[in-house]
Amino acid sequence: MAAAPQPGEPAKGKTFKLLGILDVENIPCARDSVLYGSLGSVVVGLGHFLFTSRIRRSCDVGVGGFILVTLGCWFHCRYNYAKLRIQERMAREGIKNKILYESTHLDPQRKPANGSGSSGVTSGTENPATSPWGPR
Repeated sequence: MAAAPQPGEPAKGKTFKLLGILDVENIPCARDSVLYGSLGSVVVGLGHFLFTSRIRRSCDVGVGGFILVTLGCWFHCRYNYAKLRIQERMAREGIKNKILYESTHLDPQRKPANGSGSSGVTSGTENPATSPWGPR
């Protein structure tokens, strides 16, 4: 017998595929889109049936509602997902650049030293205005 997977460990080969092609567990936004599409299908189909009392036409409208709501939720979610990935990449690059350029002459936060006769080397904690030797 095969050993049972641990509670925190993902089960291998036990993914749920919708219609055999859409892996709902591993594709971002697929689960929410299908669930909202199903709910939209029921609401639109039932609402159309209550207004018209035509069963076949209500089923057709329900299927159309499923397609429209699923695609709408899918594109909305994927757009937000892509936007989040871009923001994460920009933050990752910013952190990498901060680490690379920190305390070098290329650091944008480092203030250039004044060339007024001093060596221009000051520590980051020293305030020239309150220095015991007076302002420079």
